[in-house]
Amino acid sequence: MKIDAAVLRAPDGAYAIEQVELADPGPDQVVVRIVGAGMCHTDVLPRAGGIVAPPIVTGHEGSGVVEAVGSAVTRVQPGDHVVLSFDSCGQCGPCRDGVPAYCETFLFRNLTGRNLDGSTGITDSNGQPVLGRWFGQSSFASHCLATERNVVKVDPSLPLELLGPLGCGIQTGAGSVAIALGVKPGSSIVVFGAGAVGLAAVMAAKVKGATTIIAVDLHQHRLDLALELGATHVLDGRATDLVAQVHAITGGGANYSFDTTGVPAVMQNALAALRMTGVCGYVGVQVGNLELDGIALVGKTAIGILEGSADPQTFIPEMIRWWQEGRFPFDRLIERYPMSQINEAERSSLSGGTIKPVLIPS
Repeated sequence: MKIDAAVLRAPDGAYAIEQVELADPGPDQVVVRIVGAGMCHTDVLPRAGGIVAPPIVTGHEGSGVVEAVGSAVTRVQPGDHVVLSFDSCGQCGPCRDGVPAYCETFLFRNLTGRNLDGSTGITDSNGQPVLGRWFGQSSFASHCLATERNVVKVDPSLPLELLGPLGCGIQTGAGSVAIALGVKPGSSIVVFGAGAVGLAAVMAAKVKGATTIIAVDLHQHRLDLALELGATHVLDGRATDLVAQVHAITGGGANYSFDTTGVPAVMQNALAALRMTGVCGYVGVQVGNLELDGIALVGKTAIGILEGSADPQTFIPEMIRWWQEGRFPFDRLIERYPMSQINEAERSSLSGGTIKPVLIPS
């Protein structure tokens, strides 16, 4: 079928809306008409080189309506409202253990833009392949191909256009706190980076009963919002005594720390901010080598986290319940843009302006 998609053709180029051809669904695939698609910093990876090269349709926080299903699909049917998340195989050890974020084929399924057989799912007007399976969806488009495993059915009464970010960025922040770190009531946590992932972590920490929640960022408007969403303290990331301030607030160091920046100096601070027995989680795309001295990890635990260690089939409904109960106002992070303004949305997001752009196809 012919669809409209935002195609990135060069690492330093702009997205352009093009009419392209979407392949028919395979046995385990579904065609989804996109209603909204969140923009996440991971969508910038094709600009960095080394992982995947344009031409590509990115977008991995889609939500929409199922229009067609493959012959083997049983979980959803045409007309169902769905949130799209990452793809996984369902058969390997981690998938069977309920942690599909660590699927043995995660990297290929989600970061190459291809099906397992190497096909792309999209061709342009000249018949040339365009990578169209980014995180098993490529949802910066009017329609996309997803798989049965990476769509989560939701109640049709919900505001579908707002739900896409639950599939990755919001899930990563909230899941890291609730699942991977296992934040306990009465504990303390410091969150480095108050973008969408960090603010989701702040909200989830409040849901989980943490009593000291510190947000660190360079932008005052994000720190102000963090206080409204559950942070008990906020700190300027430029402070030279940042770690000392965290230790003073927490009485000797935080129980948990969470870095969303991937900046090695900030990652070091996240470890240093912990007390003995503390746990640090890293989710940011690392921008350089992390070097630690001989005692940085003594008595502490550091873990790298994918997708909050969550199973989208169970955790996305849980986040929706939190939101319905008024405890997880993720919608306050969202600013809508028409899909035609994808380049403006990207610039605003990367400059620290819009926290979570959601693109709406025309």
